[in-house]
Amino acid sequence: MTATTSIALFDQWRRTGHEVAVVGLGKSGVAATLLLLDHGIPVYASDSGSSAALQASSQSLSQAGAMVQLGGHDVDRVAKATAVVVAPGVPPDVAPLAAALQAGVGIYAEIDIGFVALRGTRCVGITGTNGKTTTTSLIGHVLATGGLRAETAGNIGRPLSDVARAKTPPEWLALELSSFQLHDAPHLRPALGVLTNLAPNHLDRYHTIEEYYGDKALLFRNAEPDSVWVTNADDDAVRAMTANVPGNHLRFSIRERTDGWYDRAGQRLMLGKSPLMPRGELPLLGDHNVANALAAALVAARIGCSSEQIAEGLRTFRAIPHRVEPIREVNGVLWINDSKSTNITSTEVAVAALDRPFVLLLGGRHKGEPYTRLAEPLRGRCRAVVAYGEAGPLIQRDLGQSLPVVMAQTFDDVLNEARRLAHPGDAVLLSPACSSYDMFKNYEERGDRFRVAVEAM
Repeated sequence: MTATTSIALFDQWRRTGHEVAVVGLGKSGVAATLLLLDHGIPVYASDSGSSAALQASSQSLSQAGAMVQLGGHDVDRVAKATAVVVAPGVPPDVAPLAAALQAGVGIYAEIDIGFVALRGTRCVGITGTNGKTTTTSLIGHVLATGGLRAETAGNIGRPLSDVARAKTPPEWLALELSSFQLHDAPHLRPALGVLTNLAPNHLDRYHTIEEYYGDKALLFRNAEPDSVWVTNADDDAVRAMTANVPGNHLRFSIRERTDGWYDRAGQRLMLGKSPLMPRGELPLLGDHNVANALAAALVAARIGCSSEQIAEGLRTFRAIPHRVEPIREVNGVLWINDSKSTNITSTEVAVAALDRPFVLLLGGRHKGEPYTRLAEPLRGRCRAVVAYGEAGPLIQRDLGQSLPVVMAQTFDDVLNEARRLAHPGDAVLLSPACSSYDMFKNYEERGDRFRVAVEAM
């Protein structure tokens, strides 16, 4: 993506004299609206909600010059727009997007126009089913430790459009990319791309696993012979997806020797033939985090960080909130917050990271996969499952024949049952394998509620 391409796209939109419609006014939609206004493009911004936070955003955007509607969308107005920018949380089948498609109006993800507007920043694009946030955070931290001006953005929290508006943008950006963001990002062309792994997910939104994987594969839509890709050698689906992708491929593995690998016998992280650091110095639980660290190390090495800088960055990294995050030990029981695990594969990964018996807190809003897959990894290790939320009856049906399943109604009941069931030396693992939207605003609120309760014990 060149500055010329960026100017041409925004100039094209401005010259039409028509509005760009922004659908969804969370922080991504707000950032996109402000970015478009910065470039002199008229904006109609709308959201189906009308919360106090949205009211505040509406007021600030109106003052900046946007036309804002809350509590619904003017579908006819959207259909007449020169382009539509969609926030990542907006489902693809909502009325304004359907109207745009029928009218032949181009739909772009917020992250796409943010990338178009970036100046002087190179991006590492990170996607995959699990491990995206940790790997993104690791890359940002290791690059900063190596002396680069590096930040994180995208699905991890800060909208890319907000970075694009900054007066002094970073040199490098670790950019977490969800499948929803990749779906409508035709201009995205990262300097390096990372694919952590692939597994079934979001089957409440996608009709098939192939459709979901298809959006993940859009990370490679602009691949060229000089592109650089860092991918998981242990994942068959990843290997199949990347087999014919143009570019230079670097692989990481916890099973075999490759560009970045785990020497299990020597308990060392390796880059090629060279030891990087002892496993015991990486302050993260589980083999999955060894894989995440190896991916970050390959990215940093390719960019130019020394092995010493990479090892120091990995050594000083701390677990991100809500992802296999130890909170504290109470009466000999370790309480672990893994609220970010919103699919079964992610919960499997968290379970594999534990080296003690545990009580598993499982539940929330069902995402389409049966829970029977958890029976084998839980057998002989999980003392009991506490099932809750809308998915509770399904969890009891799928796992009740294999191990004890206790039903709980409120989240306080969940925690009380966990305290009753756990023995000294055990762990209590909140790894729900479900979305949070039946009981909480998001997985962060669920994890924060867990943390506060544990800290008060």
